[in-house]
Amino acid sequence: MGLYHIVEQGECLAGIARQYGFTDYRKVYDHPQNAQLKQDRPNPNILLPGDQIFIPDKDLKQHSGSTEKRHSFKLDAEKTQLRLVIADTDGNPYGGNRYELKVGAEVFKGTTGSDGLIEQTISADAEAGELTVWWTEGPPPITCTWTLDIGHLDPVEEVSGVQARLNNLGFNSGGVDGILGPKTNSAIQAFQDANGLVVDGIAGPQTQAKLIQLHGC
Repeated sequence: MGLYHIVEQGECLAGIARQYGFTDYRKVYDHPQNAQLKQDRPNPNILLPGDQIFIPDKDLKQHSGSTEKRHSFKLDAEKTQLRLVIADTDGNPYGGNRYELKVGAEVFKGTTGSDGLIEQTISADAEAGELTVWWTEGPPPITCTWTLDIGHLDPVEEVSGVQARLNNLGFNSGGVDGILGPKTNSAIQAFQDANGLVVDGIAGPQTQAKLIQLHGC
């Protein structure tokens, strides 16, 4: 018969699907009863708290095997790409900097690209991480560490989605509270001015499209 899941902040479709025993989120996302959700949320990684997702019943599979023996079954976990750009307040990238990224029990080490890009394959249901970047190797080394909220990005049509993207791009809109206050308005205007858009403080279609382009999602 299936059931409905109400999305909470920080949840992504892959993690929700795994919670109900699906290794492939598309089994849920492509279900006919989620047609409206699919239309409203074309990017399955960006959901809004309160969204309703229909969870279908799982198809049972049968496997034959010898009795009196122990059998192991391996489930492949969904993966996704985490992309971060390290840059200064003027948008100039920090290239060639050593970094360490911790996501769950996994630790990834590397060097930022010439464009400041860090790109890493992580578990699709990851919700938090920690990134440390080395500005100098020292001695003593100078580093900076950020706590990452993975999956805490609302759709760009929502004020909270605009605020999060502005903050991530270096335009301080204050807290991600969904309130279109003076600080958010000023951040929108600054973003528009920096990107050759009409400076009206309104996050309309053109501003939203530019946010998605520069933010990556």
